[in-house]
Amino acid sequence: MRESSDDVIVSVIIPTHNRIWALPKAVESVCEQRFDRWELIVVDDGSTDGTGDWMARHAPRARYIYQENHGVSAARNRGIEASVGRYIAFLDSDDRWLPGKLYRQVSIMESEGAMVSYTDEIWIRNGRRVNPRERHKKYDGDIFLQSLPLVIVSPSSVMIHREVLGDVGPFDETLLACEDYDLWLRLTSRYPVRYIDEPLIVKTGGHDDQLSKRFWGLDMLRIYALEKILSEDELSPNRARAVMEEIVKKGRVVLGGAKKRGNDPAVQYYEDMVKRYERRLEAI
Repeated sequence: MRESSDDVIVSVIIPTHNRIWALPKAVESVCEQRFDRWELIVVDDGSTDGTGDWMARHAPRARYIYQENHGVSAARNRGIEASVGRYIAFLDSDDRWLPGKLYRQVSIMESEGAMVSYTDEIWIRNGRRVNPRERHKKYDGDIFLQSLPLVIVSPSSVMIHREVLGDVGPFDETLLACEDYDLWLRLTSRYPVRYIDEPLIVKTGGHDDQLSKRFWGLDMLRIYALEKILSEDELSPNRARAVMEEIVKKGRVVLGGAKKRGNDPAVQYYEDMVKRYERRLEAI
């Protein structure tokens, strides 16, 4: 059943691909929210595990969209295009929300006029609860510089006003991974982010189909995102310098990996890139 746009405040988008083993818990966690003015859009990115049949039988309130396999960015973008809510909330199909998540975020964003918010999280790895490392520490407000080393905003914890996505643009569908890093750079370069210091999601990991396990050299994709923000956004001198310093740092990591693998073209490319940005930094 499609919700009326007058009734929907939050559009919840779950992208999924062959995760029938996890999807039911994610969907259930949306249905158990104490805040009821939501629509749920599940975008099936080419699953072959019976996801569509399960959705038809067990999730009558959700809107199910099937597409050929184009990746998580395309799936999220398809959900955004189909949504009608004032706010967009993403939920990965292997994560789940605690019951007060939507109510708490909507209350804070409405009362404070915040355009973006995210929450603390509970981490489960290989079935056991673990503590996040210091590098995953959360920050409130202007978090652009803190977002350069790695993503500190979990997609499953974020809520974004629709106007923000209209401004910064959708997920980059050319990226097979690190698509969230790319979007959060664009977003945090323009908007403060309200951090809600409450664990309102359960974030799971350790399974074999995670994107971070399937791709070598993720820093190559992060460098792509950093170079893009450097060329496309009007960054302050302080921010531009920080971006270039991060490119050099990540470039050296990728260079080391290329040397280990004997990838001579990549060695030459990243040696040249690191030297180029070092010269730019020296000239500032």
